Amino acid sequence: MKKIQLFILNLKVALASIRSNLLRSILTMLIIAIGITALVGILTAIEAIKTSINANFSSMGANTFTIRNRALSVHMGRRGKRPKKYPPISWQQARTFRNSFVFPAKVSASFVADNTALMQYKGNKTNPNIPLFGGDENYVSCSGYEIDRGRNFSAGEMESNAHVIILGSETAALLFKNINPVGKVVLVSGRKYRVAGVLKEKGSSMSFGGDKLCIIPVGNARLYHEDEETSFVVNVMCDNNYQLDAAISEATGMFRQARKLRISQEENFEIVKSDSLANLLIENIRYVTLAATIIGFITLLGAAIGLMNIMLVSVTERIREIGVRKSLGATQAGIRNLFLSEAIMICQLGGALGILLGILAGNGISGALGIGFIIPWKWIFSGVALCMAVGLLAGILPATKAARLDPVEALRHE
Repeated sequence: MKKIQLFILNLKVALASIRSNLLRSILTMLIIAIGITALVGILTAIEAIKTSINANFSSMGANTFTIRNRALSVHMGRRGKRPKKYPPISWQQARTFRNSFVFPAKVSASFVADNTALMQYKGNKTNPNIPLFGGDENYVSCSGYEIDRGRNFSAGEMESNAHVIILGSETAALLFKNINPVGKVVLVSGRKYRVAGVLKEKGSSMSFGGDKLCIIPVGNARLYHEDEETSFVVNVMCDNNYQLDAAISEATGMFRQARKLRISQEENFEIVKSDSLANLLIENIRYVTLAATIIGFITLLGAAIGLMNIMLVSVTERIREIGVRKSLGATQAGIRNLFLSEAIMICQLGGALGILLGILAGNGISGALGIGFIIPWKWIFSGVALCMAVGLLAGILPATKAARLDPVEALRHE
């Protein structure tokens, strides 16, 4: 009970000292608050980004994988290191695989026909930055999209390479104001296409195209956009996610056959699972997390030095007070705890403000990404612990100096 009363008394004295030097204390709290805000705010935003990445890739399904051309690699040759370019995946290879893959799964063959398509409907025009995809009847479902209005491509349209198009939600909003786009004729880089359907909005997507895209039948896209450099992509969506590994194993063997690779040859294509892309992005975000943590620690280190300086000044200003307290029976431990309490209280008040501002700043990013309100409990508790550590670090030297003052000399101080 006596220790609790002494602790409460120390807190009251610390508050009185903070009030007596209010401006100086507020400035120190703000320095600490800025450090905690940077730390909690950036890390909260990063948690929101991670949630967004996982949500976007999970919408594609955990039972999805993609077969694409292998990226450039560097290998040693007679003339030293030089890039090795792998042959693009042709339509014949993609079609052969799609028709022969008998695993219980949906298979889609597609390619990026144009990265800079210009869309027009009457007087409404988009910028020439709309990704145009050539896809088949399975492209929508295998890419994690859903039809919102209208319909998907029909088998007849795929066979006849019809001039029909499916619009992303953002593209439809740019071209059509309060009008149902289905059945309307739009110009795509000067060519007429009739709108068959509009995709549901996916929100902020990490996938290429997002909601600002359009899809035409792959045969039609080949008529106008295929060249020697065109490389097709094959998306496979298994009926069950527990079959994914078996499907990848079988797809690897069948695609080697489609690419006419001998047993001794390395694979000139790669298979990527949707969750592996998300994990890769999250892995890269860890570097941002590390940088944010370092920035926060540097700011808090500066705050600790500033607080230590203020506490040393406070000891000098209160030498006579310390002498009076010692003459009335205060022990060295009591004086030390008094100054430590003051330093810790300043840190915790600044930390509380920083945590509040950090949560608000981080959730501003979360709101922009369409993620719900995030309370980063881990970083809140970490912030409180950091403020405690900063208070102890900044206060221990001044508190020790105050505790060791000679009471007689302190009483003589003017």
